[in-house]
Order: sequence, then structure tokens, then C-alpha cells
Amino acid sequence: MSEIPGDLKFQKSHEWVRIEGGGKATVGISDHAQGLLGDLVYVELPNVGDTVEAGNACAVVESVKAASDVYAPISGKVIEVNESLADKPETINEDAYGDGWLFVIEVADADQVNELLGPDDYAELLENDEH
Repeated sequence: MSEIPGDLKFQKSHEWVRIEGGGKATVGISDHAQGLLGDLVYVELPNVGDTVEAGNACAVVESVKAASDVYAPISGKVIEVNESLADKPETINEDAYGDGWLFVIEVADADQVNELLGPDDYAELLENDEH
């Protein structure tokens, strides 16, 4: 299992968010999630300008095994999407916490981040899932 970066917050559904400052946040799926899905073959991202609501489906990642909804960890307006995933969805498999990010939002309510799991709590969740 890869190291979980300390600057991320997680949802129980395996999405991560990194607060970037300036009211922006980057969103992706965890290394654990991409491992469960297997080789990703398609990614459907929200459109720039879309508003995403915390807890609501806003993207889809598809592997040879299954399609899985991606839920917004926090609410906000999409200001950037990772265009390179259209041609190389496997980037998420290779670098889930780096180049495999999905989209960037303008954060609507920064307090929502406090409701998410920190890296240690997320690691504990994964350990409990395995038993």
C-alpha cells in the first residue's frame, strides 16, 4: 500500500481533497480505490463551471472490472479538470495522489473539510475494512 500524504483529507468512499490555498481544492480518488478498481480505462469528469455538492456523485471512473461514481468531498465550483486523463486514465493507477488528480474546485464552504477523515483516520478505516 502506498504512503498516504499528510496534507489530504478523505471521505469514507475513498475520495481525497487537498486544500491548495486561495480558496481552491484539488480532488481525486485514493490509491486504495484505484487498486480495488484495477486498470482504469475511462474517466468522466465534471465540466468546468459545474457546481458540485459534498456527498453527491460528480464524476465516474471506469475500469475493466467496474464503473464507480466519484463523490465530491466538499462543495464548490469546478474551475479546472485534468484533461490528460481523457487520453491516459491509467495515470490515476500510477499516481493517484499526484498526476492522477481529477478536478479543482473553488471551495464553497471551507468548514466542510473538518468533517472529512485525516490521513491516520483513513488508514485506520482501510485496516478495518480488511478484517
